[in-house]
Amino acid sequence: MLAVQSQNYYMLTRELPINYLHWLASDDTHILVEGGPVDYFIFHPDGRVEKVTLGFDYAAGQRPIVAVPGGCWKALRLHEGASYALMVNTLSPEFTPDRVRIGEGAEWVKRFAGKADWATPERLWEFIGPNRVR
Repeated sequence: MLAVQSQNYYMLTRELPINYLHWLASDDTHILVEGGPVDYFIFHPDGRVEKVTLGFDYAAGQRPIVAVPGGCWKALRLHEGASYALMVNTLSPEFTPDRVRIGEGAEWVKRFAGKADWATPERLWEFIGPNRVR
């Protein structure tokens, strides 16, 4: 049995500006507590991609919360010039290590490359970072 929900706090900084690509079975809601902005890149199982900016400049289209359905891949990047972003995420049902995948490989890059102007192969490999799967 799984708990209904779990929560994690985490921070992106100038020194560590990327939350690398990962896939979660759970629904995942991210809430920006302070700092930012942060670009949140979502890769849906049906091949769609989204970019949401977590921030507090509502006039610019930023929002402080993003909800991502389970089964999506995601990566986050702190905006250039921002010093940090403190966030909390809630996972429902709870996070367990057997329900997460870290990183991807060439087939994943091929699948999502070109789906948006920002989804270049170079950018997608940057999101995978050190977690390249062969």
